[in-house]
Amino acid sequence: MSQQVSRATSEPTPLMAMVYTPTGPGPFPAVVYFHGGGWVIGNMHVYDAGARALAKGAQAVVISVDYRLAPENRFPTAWDDALATYKWTATNVGRWRGDPRRLALAGESAGGNLAISTAIATVAAGVTRPKAVIAIYPVTQTGTTTESYVDSGNAKPLNKAMIGWFFDKTLNSVADKADPRLDLVHAKLSVLPPVTIINAQIDPLRSDGAMLEEALKQVNVKVTRKEYEGVTHEFFGAAAVLPAAKAAQAFAAEQLKEAFKE
Repeated sequence: MSQQVSRATSEPTPLMAMVYTPTGPGPFPAVVYFHGGGWVIGNMHVYDAGARALAKGAQAVVISVDYRLAPENRFPTAWDDALATYKWTATNVGRWRGDPRRLALAGESAGGNLAISTAIATVAAGVTRPKAVIAIYPVTQTGTTTESYVDSGNAKPLNKAMIGWFFDKTLNSVADKADPRLDLVHAKLSVLPPVTIINAQIDPLRSDGAMLEEALKQVNVKVTRKEYEGVTHEFFGAAAVLPAAKAAQAFAAEQLKEAFKE
């Protein structure tokens, strides 16, 4: 599997993206992938393992983008960049033997939020709808009193205080917390394709995944959620040392392959 760096154009700022390409003639389905880091830290290199695993496991072209980060670029800059990257992929993925008719979105943590939000935004944007969304321990709401915020509030590597810090650096005001791009459980979820949610047991965001699962069921969107025991936030990229991560990567890849068949 080869990889190369390309430039995804977002108005008015160009964005750097890593393109992971499977071997073979194609055409391959394509996945737009968003890294984690609370919209404040992280980049496509730090989250290489997750994107690479999806490309290999799902036999898909994966576009992993360095969207702009807060606090220099506050809400909703990252969300605008995410949609711009998806639009760019729909137009340009053929360069890497990608099929623009078979697109999906994926992301970890803050990137999982971006993946779901972008899937919703494709409707108003009038672009090709994604076939699936893979949301790995996503941020789906902005409250901090859930069950997992209580039982995993002091967890590592992510804890309750850190999430508060990320919100503080990302948002312009407290009012932004009610925006449906952040408060996904109250967004227009009925327009979504099948959603796969992957959660870690020892993670303040575990309940966010459960809340999104329930909200999706309420509007009859196909949803599958798996919670992996004994692991923490950020486990997904650690397949080299964690059997649970290897299993989660394989599960995500299979979910994508199934969605691309339809």
